Amino acid sequence: MKQVSPSGRNLIVATELTAEELWQPFEPGVDGPWDLPAAAHLFRRAGFGADRKQLEAAVKKSPQQVVDELLDVPEPAEFLSEMQTLATAAISGGNVEPLSAWWVYRILGTPRQLLEKTVLFWHGHFATGADKVTEPQLMLTQNQLLRRLAFAGFGELVHQISKDPAMLLYLDSASNRKAHPNENYARELMELFCLGEGQYTEQDIRELARCFTGWEVRRGEYRFNRFQHDTGSRAFLGASGEFSGEQAVDVVLRQPQTAQFIVSKMLRFFVLDEPVDVVALTAPLARQFRDSGLQIRPLLRTILTSRLFFSRRSVGRRIKSPVELALGLLRCLEGTTNTVGLAKSLQQLGQGLLYPPSVKGWDGGRTWINSSTLLGRSNLMRQLITDPNTRFGRQSLPDYLSARDLREPAEMLAELQLLLFAVPIPLRSRDSILSLMKPRSEAALAEGLHALCTLPEFQLC
Repeated sequence: MKQVSPSGRNLIVATELTAEELWQPFEPGVDGPWDLPAAAHLFRRAGFGADRKQLEAAVKKSPQQVVDELLDVPEPAEFLSEMQTLATAAISGGNVEPLSAWWVYRILGTPRQLLEKTVLFWHGHFATGADKVTEPQLMLTQNQLLRRLAFAGFGELVHQISKDPAMLLYLDSASNRKAHPNENYARELMELFCLGEGQYTEQDIRELARCFTGWEVRRGEYRFNRFQHDTGSRAFLGASGEFSGEQAVDVVLRQPQTAQFIVSKMLRFFVLDEPVDVVALTAPLARQFRDSGLQIRPLLRTILTSRLFFSRRSVGRRIKSPVELALGLLRCLEGTTNTVGLAKSLQQLGQGLLYPPSVKGWDGGRTWINSSTLLGRSNLMRQLITDPNTRFGRQSLPDYLSARDLREPAEMLAELQLLLFAVPIPLRSRDSILSLMKPRSEAALAEGLHALCTLPEFQLC
């Protein structure tokens, strides 16, 4: 069944389909249009947004082809070299904050938007904070690990993160002794990383923690100290034996709940904040993920090409995080800015890259919105738009719009709505913003753009 959206676009009504049908590939013309707004939706979710040229190129291909390109597009050698040089400079002062700015710069410049969006997902999932891990090289190493394995097997990613020095330091497991096993990593491995709440007992935690004894960090690297490893038998999650740490991770990964837990988190991050009956909805996807050996790439492809993803149940049903809010504006308008200042502003607004609030990461969804954060979001967008360092296609905002044959306020507003909004702008708001933009000066257009960015509709993606 289809329904006409407020913008006049026919979108599939997902509630009329079974869970199995929702995860089938989206068919343009059958399930809804594959047009510029649909492509903009894909780029907002699978990245941080796209300019008109990218959208026009996308609609000439199938949604599946675009997603495959997002998964596989290479980064030019020159870009990789620049990122390496900048990363080396960022960590040279012994302070992590420049590394946060480096990541903002990387997100703005990379052609691999889906990769960076997925790295952001894993950063929130395997949350590690530079407020505690103050060595920038360790935070960079973890960030590169998440990027290298972002689309790989979840099992490999968990094994690698379990020995990551930054993670071990963050969870106080860098010197885990058999006489006094540290339970932090054992708890978070099950509760936050693999299984979710209520899937284990306190006894499981104690027994699993024994498996990780002897795991240390020495001179910034993981080291196994066999003299401090508990070699006795232990029993947890229905398994028993003299498990090594690696074998213990495999026991956790084999639990049926693992696939369901990861799929549910990805659903909330890429599709919709508040799914109804999430277990039933994700059951087919969890089964596919489990049958694939917990491979991330095919899971992402299924999600991003699905009927559910392009349905009314998904479009405009997520609240933008601060990173999506600010970097989305820049990516859609080919913008650049002072990334050091932007990184600090994002931290003040609650989403500093490399500075998650706790090992739980960011809750997301409605937690991004309250009276305080709305003011902060407005101030961030004003600061970003009026910053002399902010350029759009290396031009001023009026010149950027004029170069695209957008000279009348109504034309400008229509273009900005296409690029920046997942849902229609109310008529009253539209008239008010057109009035602000009418003088067409740089100040007037900046004021109009800021007014757009403070609308409730702009907070959605």
